[in-house]
Amino acid sequence: MSRQERMMRQLSSMKFAAWELHIFLDTHPGNCEAAKKLEEYRKKISELTREYEEAFGPIHETHNDTSRWAWISGPWPWENEEDDD
Repeated sequence: MSRQERMMRQLSSMKFAAWELHIFLDTHPGNCEAAKKLEEYRKKISELTREYEEAFGPIHETHNDTSRWAWISGPWPWENEEDDD
């Protein structure tokens, strides 16, 4: 697994956990521990997103800091594959 794939998997896991905490807080709004944990996840997601985008470009085509066409300037997935020669 490449570094990019590991980072994306970690980011996806964090987003999933944050969403689950968000849903939990819908039914348990007074749970301060869950609210603190959600804020920790949100900060970590922001940090991981920044790291990922610095290394590999924008995750979404509508990222605020880049042109809406920036996603097309990088290599296409088939251009990243290593040669089997």
